Amino acid sequence: MSAHALYVLSAYGVSALALIGLALWIIADQRARRRELAQLEAAGIRRRSAKAAS
Repeated sequence: MSAHALYVLSAYGVSALALIGLALWIIADQRARRRELAQLEAAGIRRRSAKAAS
């Protein structure tokens, strides 16, 4: 394997790790926002868009 191939493969590896990390962060944040929304709705706080649909 040449030095160029090693550089390219390591760049792909770092990029893949960064993308996987961002995807996991987005999923974790989505779950946290859904929990937060469920707590707010359980407390009786509703969305503004729910009033327009009624």
